[in-house]
Amino acid sequence: MSTGGIVLVGLAIAIGLVGVIVPLLPGTLLIYAAIAVWAVVEGSLVSWVVLGVVTAVLGATLLIKYLLPARRMRAGEVGTWTLGAGAVLGIIGFFVVPVIGLLFGFVLGVYLAELAARRDQRRAWAATVLALKAAALSVGVELSGGLIATGVWVAGLLLTQ
Repeated sequence: MSTGGIVLVGLAIAIGLVGVIVPLLPGTLLIYAAIAVWAVVEGSLVSWVVLGVVTAVLGATLLIKYLLPARRMRAGEVGTWTLGAGAVLGIIGFFVVPVIGLLFGFVLGVYLAELAARRDQRRAWAATVLALKAAALSVGVELSGGLIATGVWVAGLLLTQ
């Protein structure tokens, strides 16, 4: 692959890493697609091994991203309906106040849903804090997976040069 192509792949990976944090872009998907394009164009044994490792890492990341926070939410007795309300108000908030509205809408949705279900402000706020921690854990897990995938790609890139 030419130097310009490698720069474009690296740029796509960097945008994907930003997309993990800022929910405007499909972060993990963009990272995976960029590395897959590199592997196909490169066509070497090393590039295919890199793609296989990246596939395993990002697959495990996506699994952990959903399972670990969900387990914590169940332990804290935060229901699926509450998370759904948070997601709906988060999406509405995203369009009302771009980017940061997602967070504010999510918090408001979780709080209102828990307040309606429990009728106790203290418990509703505790559930909201738990939901925020779970969301942060989810982003952290996905970002870690993206960084590991990036590191594997850089190692493969150095081996193929």
